[in-house]
Amino acid sequence: MEIRAGQVVIHFVEHGTGRPVLVLHGAGVDHREAEACFEPVLAGVPGLRRIYPDLPGTGRTAAPETLRGADEVLDTLLAFADEVTGGTGHLLIGHSAGAHYARAMAARRPAEVAGLALVCPLLPGLRDVPQHRVVAGGGIGDDVFRSYFVVQTPEMLERYEHHVAPAAALVDEAALERIGERWALTPGHAPPYAGPTVIVAGRLDSTVGYAAAADLLDQYPHASLAVVDDAGHALPHEQPALLRALLTEWLERVERSGPPGDGDPMAAPRFPRP
Repeated sequence: MEIRAGQVVIHFVEHGTGRPVLVLHGAGVDHREAEACFEPVLAGVPGLRRIYPDLPGTGRTAAPETLRGADEVLDTLLAFADEVTGGTGHLLIGHSAGAHYARAMAARRPAEVAGLALVCPLLPGLRDVPQHRVVAGGGIGDDVFRSYFVVQTPEMLERYEHHVAPAAALVDEAALERIGERWALTPGHAPPYAGPTVIVAGRLDSTVGYAAAADLLDQYPHASLAVVDDAGHALPHEQPALLRALLTEWLERVERSGPPGDGDPMAAPRFPRP
C-alpha cells in the first residue's frame, strides 16, 4: 500500500483492524525486519491494526532531495501518522533509528500516543558502547551478519537472510548518507512523554550500547527498562520470547491507562477497544 505524507509517498503494509500501532524499523533495512520481529507478538493481541512503513530512503519509499535531515523525516512520519490514523490515538514502536523517530513523535503529539516502545534506541549522547562479541555459534554468514548478530546460529542466519539482507538492494545509500549528516533532531521544549513506555536494550549492543538507553528511565515517568544479556542490536531476533513478554506487559499497561482527560497531554489517548 502507498499513501502520500507531505512530499513523500510512503509504502507500507498493515495487518488487522482496531487500535493503530505504528512500527518503525531501523536504518539500512525496511519494514520486513520490523514485521518479522514484532508481528508474532502483535498478531496475537485482538483489536490491533499493525502498520509497518518503509522509512524514507529504504524499501519502496523514496527520499526526495527535500529530505535533508532527520527533522524533515520526522515531519514526514508525523504526516504519515495523521494519514493512517486519522488523528486518533495510536501506539508507537521503534527499533534503533525507528525508536529515535518514535521518541520525537511521542514528544510532539503526546495526546495522540497511547504508548511508546523503544527497542535498542538510537540516541544522542551514546556512551560506553561495548565491543562486538559473539556469545553463541559463529563462523557462518557474511560480514554484515557477523557484525550485527551476537547469536550466530543457523536459525539467526536464516532470519537475517530472509528479513534483513533483502533490504540492502533497495536502500538509497546517498539519501541515507544525506539524512545521516543531520541525524540529530532539533531539540523541543515539550515535557517528557508520560504515557506507558517500555525501553529494551541489548547489553552487548555494539551499535548503540545500553548505557544511554538506561539513562532514559529518568525521562519517562511511566517507563519500564530491561537491559538484556546475550543480545546485541539484533535483540528482536535474538531474544524473541523475552521481547514478547516485555511488550505484552506494556500493552497491558496501555490498556489500564484509561481514557484521556480533555486536552490533558499527560493522559493516555482515546482508542477503540478490542
